[in-house]
Amino acid sequence: MKTYCDSPPDNPAIQIHSLTRRFEGRAVLDNVSLQLPRGIVFGLVGENGAGKTTLIKHLLGLLKAEQGSVRVFGLDPVTDPVGVLGRVGYLSENRDLPDWMRLDELLRYTQAFYSRWDSDYAEQLRAQFCLQPSARIRNLSRGESAKAGLLLALAHRPELLLLDEPSSGLDPVVRRDILGAIIRTVAEEGRTVLFSSHLLEEVERISDQVAMLHQGKVVLCGPLEDIKQKHHRLTLRFEAPLHQPPLLPGALSVAGSGHEWTAICNGARHELTAAALSLGARVVAEETPSLDEIFVARVGRKTSATSV
Repeated sequence: MKTYCDSPPDNPAIQIHSLTRRFEGRAVLDNVSLQLPRGIVFGLVGENGAGKTTLIKHLLGLLKAEQGSVRVFGLDPVTDPVGVLGRVGYLSENRDLPDWMRLDELLRYTQAFYSRWDSDYAEQLRAQFCLQPSARIRNLSRGESAKAGLLLALAHRPELLLLDEPSSGLDPVVRRDILGAIIRTVAEEGRTVLFSSHLLEEVERISDQVAMLHQGKVVLCGPLEDIKQKHHRLTLRFEAPLHQPPLLPGALSVAGSGHEWTAICNGARHELTAAALSLGARVVAEETPSLDEIFVARVGRKTSATSV
């Protein structure tokens, strides 16, 4: 699949060009450009404060770009919220559901805002998620509340689904159910999903393309398979022990001691092997690193559970 992080696709779902946003003098988003084709799952990853939630708020028209531009289906979500929001489903980490309502009341209430609401599909999702119509929102568990929020986001069959940390704080079974519903949405209906998460193993499981944010900047973006194919975890063995990490061209991070060192590298396999040989090392093992390992190698830290 082609990457559209910098060059525009035909009729994209999302176009973000040179977006900058500051809070209290700090650039939360710094010259961010992303372009999403339709019909894919796009994973947005980054540590606490990287700017993921702020970016999604711009897509929803909740924030206006200070510099740059944001377009959803070619429309400005700030000046044309009706044209955008009717085509978008949104699930936030905080759920934000009225806790005094029953689930069936909430479904009827939400239906009034969407001309394309599909009652049969809503009932199918309700049964699939094992949610009781008479249940009060305040009495739902965290997992049930997440499922209810996803039901509301999906029932009007949106063209674009924005998910901000949808699995945060949920147990593995509930996360599996929610991710399964997202995958089916894309596979069966060709919809577009932007999926923000600090759980990189989940992003790796379901995403077609990925963008990594670090301190408000895009540090890596492209099709997931391309990213993984270009990164390698090499284990190097030296005849004589080294007292400091070897300077291997293309290495993003190096760890180890003495005779054996492990490097996360970016580059062509044969060039990395030749560089290792020139340093007097043998490549004794090679594996494809996980998305989490690639992220840590590039930014020097793990992701955390919340974002700005």
